[in-house]
Amino acid sequence: MKLIQFIGTLFSVALLAACGRGGDEYDATGTFEATEVTVSAEAAGRLLNFNAEEGTVLHAGDQIGLIDTVQLNLKKLQLEASMKSVQSQRPDLNKQVAATKQQIATAEREKKRVENLLKAGAANQKQLDDRNSELAVLRKQLSAQTSSLQNSLQSLTEQGSSVGIQVAQIIDQLEKCHIMSPIQGTVLAKYTEAGELATIGKPLFKIADMEQIYLRAYITSAQLTEVKLGNKVKVFSDYGNDIRKEYQGTITWISSRSEFTPKTIQTKDERANLVYAVKVTVKNDGNLKIGMYGGLNLK
Repeated sequence: MKLIQFIGTLFSVALLAACGRGGDEYDATGTFEATEVTVSAEAAGRLLNFNAEEGTVLHAGDQIGLIDTVQLNLKKLQLEASMKSVQSQRPDLNKQVAATKQQIATAEREKKRVENLLKAGAANQKQLDDRNSELAVLRKQLSAQTSSLQNSLQSLTEQGSSVGIQVAQIIDQLEKCHIMSPIQGTVLAKYTEAGELATIGKPLFKIADMEQIYLRAYITSAQLTEVKLGNKVKVFSDYGNDIRKEYQGTITWISSRSEFTPKTIQTKDERANLVYAVKVTVKNDGNLKIGMYGGLNLK
């Protein structure tokens, strides 16, 4: 019985010693990070409402706030009225030249009649020349009217396009008054409250994708041969007091430049001064937090 107790004691001591080796158990260590996005105001005005409490989980496209849009809506109404005014001024080309075309048709019939009379000897050449002259004048008049009306129509079309562009700009500004979540994630920080004045570029809140979190670890140059993009590795979260949890991770980024070993990071070879950063993506089960220490084993 004493022998069994003695063996059990030795096993416990060995286990504690193994757990106490810290960084020696890992091929690399680092901290957990997430993709963070700081959302800033894209419009200026008073925040009518803003519901982005810290810890709230948002979906991409969720509206969480609204900036006052009264002045923009009034401007939009004014521009739409201007658009209607421009449209009402557009000339009807066919109606405007209908009278001149009718005069030309009458003049052509009169010319034909005089030509027939001339053949019959009942008219003279001067009468025909007068008809030709009258017809030429009417045709030039029609050409001038058509050109003038087309220029007027083109000018009004350009005015309408300019107003239409301004309306589109106002619509874009109105859309930017609606504060949306750009990604699916968890609100980490809230920088303003409803009722405050927002200005363009003012940070409103910070959000992070906590479902796909990654460990930024550091490896030595000797370990580079063991690391490739897409490799599956074992990742361990360090909760302190020898409490750890294992995850499956995928190497998604390897730095192309070396850097001096950060003071808070341990490497497998403590003699190495230069290391390479790698990112290992891990699916978060809700226990991983930003800034938490972790380690990884390449095999």
